[in-house]
Amino acid sequence: MNPVERLHEAYGSSRRARVLARQLAEQLPPRGRLLDVGCGDGEIDRLIGETHPDLQMEGIDVLVRPDASIPVTAFDGRKIPHPDDSFDGVLFVDVLHHSDDATELLREARRVARDFVLIKDHRLNGLLAGPTLRFMDDVGNARHGVALPYNYWSHERWHEAFESLTLEVTGWKQELGIYPWPASWVFGRGLHFIARLGVAAGGGSGAAGGP
Repeated sequence: MNPVERLHEAYGSSRRARVLARQLAEQLPPRGRLLDVGCGDGEIDRLIGETHPDLQMEGIDVLVRPDASIPVTAFDGRKIPHPDDSFDGVLFVDVLHHSDDATELLREARRVARDFVLIKDHRLNGLLAGPTLRFMDDVGNARHGVALPYNYWSHERWHEAFESLTLEVTGWKQELGIYPWPASWVFGRGLHFIARLGVAAGGGSGAAGGP
């Protein structure tokens, strides 16, 4: 690791996992069956499990890590290897922008989820958003061999995809508190979001999708 990567690993990675686990847990049911697509080492799932012990979690990933905290099955990055309606919900944490076809992967999530899809990802909006997101991806993922297509979407593009797949936004949050000040001024500023999407026909509360 270079010095920037070591700093990220020592101070940024563990904080990110804790903050995201807390934020995501707020959007998850206390029990049921959840599939984490692109789960990595499963650390966020492990932390979610501390507050949701009755939530059964398993993962799929193109790179299966032997020390993962949850059961993980290999997949090809496109087709989710589970039957229709086999999970209560599907989780993506900073995964869809690594996909060559995020819409198809979302369609797959909708197929296997009975109730909801929960996404944490980025928005390509704001000053120097592209270079900032690419820098974060390089520091956090390049050394792990993760594919980096830098396939970031704008706020508008995300909502176009949700609408095309009849995924209804029932929860939306942009101020996630992942980074402390002053890093938040550079790496926060609305570049991140969590969206909860209802998959049942006519379901959900119709919450507004952010600014």
